Parts: sequence; C-alpha cells; structure tokens
Amino acid sequence: MPKIDVYNMQGKKVSDVELNEAIFGIEPNEAVVHSVLVNYLANQRQGTQSTKTRSEVRGGGRKPWRQKGTGRARQGSIRAPQWVKGGIALGPKPRSYKYTVNKKERRLAIKSVLSSKVLENNLIVVDKMDLKEIKTQNMVKALNSLKIEGKALIMLPERNEIVQKSARNIEGVKTTLVNTINVYDLLKYSKLVITLDTVKKLEEVYA
Repeated sequence: MPKIDVYNMQGKKVSDVELNEAIFGIEPNEAVVHSVLVNYLANQRQGTQSTKTRSEVRGGGRKPWRQKGTGRARQGSIRAPQWVKGGIALGPKPRSYKYTVNKKERRLAIKSVLSSKVLENNLIVVDKMDLKEIKTQNMVKALNSLKIEGKALIMLPERNEIVQKSARNIEGVKTTLVNTINVYDLLKYSKLVITLDTVKKLEEVYA
C-alpha cells in the first residue's frame, strides 16, 4: 500500500496514512482516461451551432434567368450553395453530442488519475480543512504553507461553505466534492489537496 505524509494547515507533518492500493496504487490506464475525458468534453458541448440551408436563406424565389439560350450555366435560385450569400450545404444544425461510457470505465479512469497523482507526488493530504471564517486570505496562507504552486484542486468529503467560499476567488484554485469529481478537473489541476475524511470517503465509494 502506498504511504503518504499528512500535513496540517500550517504545513507541518503530523502523521502519515496508508492509501488503499485499489484506488491510489493501480497502474494508470491512459487509454481509458482519454476515452472518459473525451466523453466528458463532448457532454459539455451545447450543440447550438447552426447554419441556414438554401431553403432558409432570404430571397431566391425567382429563377435568375431562363433555362436555355443564354450561354450560361442553368440556375434555379440565387440562394443555391454555389452562390455568394447562398445557403450552406451540409452545414451544422443544433444537435446533442452526449453519449455515455460504462460506469466501470469512469471509475477506472478516476482511480487511474488518482494513482498517477500519487506517482507524481502531486497528492497532498491534510488532516483537516479547519477555517474559522470565510476569508480568502486564510486559504491563501494555508496553501502557501503547504507549498502549493500552480493550479490546485481541493477535494472535500461533503459541502463546507467556509472552505468553498474562501477558495472561490483564488485564481487557479477550485473546490470539488467526492461525489462530483470528474477526470477533466483531476487532470486540469496539477495538485490535488484532500483531507483524511476525503480519503475515507473515496475508499468507501471506489474500493
């Protein structure tokens, strides 16, 4: 089982914890991670892009010139796709890009990314997120004490308004919950900060 140091909010080591190998110690499956990431991004698409076909463009009701005898190519409408200001042939229309992947794949992708965080020393465990009041400065001070640079994702076991509101105005920092985590956020933020309670919750859900 992988063992990792546990720090307090002041950045001092207080203990260590053994992580569940089935969640934090597997061989990362990059193919599944990629598949689930593409699925997540596709599901975020609004699918509202639209173009007008020749039947939807204004004008073009009259035949521009007679069929034969002019020496020019026959034309039926000035709103056909080959004309300037004509309709678009085979253009995009509003549609849904959503599709599903297997639950086992999603879980494997989450565990693969969590394991890669451990391998790359990008997982930081704190004993608890204990802030007395909603204050961004206190959260910044805690993150600096933990020597966190760059983007950081703070994962909580359940809603904590003080922590979430204290972190929401910090650039490059985001809070999430165990039951709402996704592969995109885990990959986007280089550092993952979790509490001991979060570790227990993850082991309950994914073990």
